[in-house]
Amino acid sequence: MDTNKLSPMMTLQGGKGDAEEPYPSLSDYHDYEPNLEFDDSELHQTPTEVAEAIDLLQEMDPDEIASPVSEFIDDNFEAELADNTDINFQSMLSSYPEVGEAVEKFMMIDKCGIVDVKGDDSVGRKIIVVYACKLPQVNKIDHQKFLEYLIYTLDKYVEQDYSLVYFHYGLNSRNKPSIRWLWQAYRAFDRKYKKNLKALYMVHPTSFLKIILQMFTPVISVKFGKKLSYINTLAELSEHINLEQLSIPEEVTEHDKKLSKNTETNRRTGENPTAVLVPLPTRQFGVSLATIKQNYKSVIPPVIKQTIDYLDHPDVLETEGLFRRSASTVKIRALREDADQGKVLEFDDPHEATVLMKLFFRELKEPLLTFDFYEEVMNFQQISKDMQLRHVSILVMEKLPEDNYKILKYVTGFLSKVMERADLNKMTASNLAVCFGPNLVWSENKNLSIAAIGHINTFTQFLLQHNREIFMI
Repeated sequence: MDTNKLSPMMTLQGGKGDAEEPYPSLSDYHDYEPNLEFDDSELHQTPTEVAEAIDLLQEMDPDEIASPVSEFIDDNFEAELADNTDINFQSMLSSYPEVGEAVEKFMMIDKCGIVDVKGDDSVGRKIIVVYACKLPQVNKIDHQKFLEYLIYTLDKYVEQDYSLVYFHYGLNSRNKPSIRWLWQAYRAFDRKYKKNLKALYMVHPTSFLKIILQMFTPVISVKFGKKLSYINTLAELSEHINLEQLSIPEEVTEHDKKLSKNTETNRRTGENPTAVLVPLPTRQFGVSLATIKQNYKSVIPPVIKQTIDYLDHPDVLETEGLFRRSASTVKIRALREDADQGKVLEFDDPHEATVLMKLFFRELKEPLLTFDFYEEVMNFQQISKDMQLRHVSILVMEKLPEDNYKILKYVTGFLSKVMERADLNKMTASNLAVCFGPNLVWSENKNLSIAAIGHINTFTQFLLQHNREIFMI
């Protein structure tokens, strides 16, 4: 395939044939382009489209093009939170509805399943997933409303570190948005959204995708570009994300199998490389609370006891972004190994402890609030406000197993201490609920819609705000 005919960037660069790959890859074979059933010819740009793309780049206001320095300054967490209302495209963001209203407003788009929020990655960052194969035909979707939906979804998570996974397979001439819309979307997602995006994974990239990214190279900052990685197979993606958390469409999985036959990768899809094979009596991650209690003779798992003991000090509790920030992948893996071997944990940074704590709850065989409790959380907002406190108090006492109740009381009691220092650490009940809620409860099939996560966060916030009244015993 002669990409010289396709790339607007090459036209702008005076016809240079070998444009340097602008972004890093996590594999040695990212330039490999197999013959796919998914044919890039569907995505070839017509001369008119290429001309329009060039005109669009020339129209861009230099003042709108962020420099590598100005767009990403050193982290200033307090300033970010204080300034989090300064957002581009204010007409889209000025007044977002509550969960119920949002579901109604975006109902048709939400049903498509284009965007999903699925647990956390290997270092505790929230995962937001976009599936190109689920995009409707261009004449069957309002792209302006879709952009509003994306912003509405991201707004729940951009104040904490997050990762974005884009599955490119399935994008074709019938459902691909216009280049002008892509530029509009890039402008809409200003520094507020880019700053805490720590990783952007482009899964199953094609020549078309690389051409588009090359085209936007002049307006994408160097630091943002470094966050982007091409991922060629699901096995490669599994090094960073537990694939069991994702609801990957069957057509994407089948496409990946075809790709895998043409690579030297033999890693089993879905394998979790962070899993540590250790003697069963000391293991704490990925087992049940009953197993830990039996082996350690303690209701409170040692890993939770040690993390809270470390965090429960005034200077640590005042750390900005506690439970919001991620930590070193290498260090988290080492701490997990130590915990699974029954060793005493040694933390160098508060964020290591908070990430490990969330990881423990996320990998339990059954969530702390149990599968049976899930529907109660989903229906919580239907209860009249004057009855909510009494209802939840009775519910956690009667429906939760005794050990789960004790652990929940222990953890929420500590989180209440974090809230008390919100003026310094910026972690209000709402912020903590967003960071911690999805680790406490999920459905048995592990699928969580955007609306479901909203319900979980609301319930978790209520637990934290009324911790003393609910857990009186």
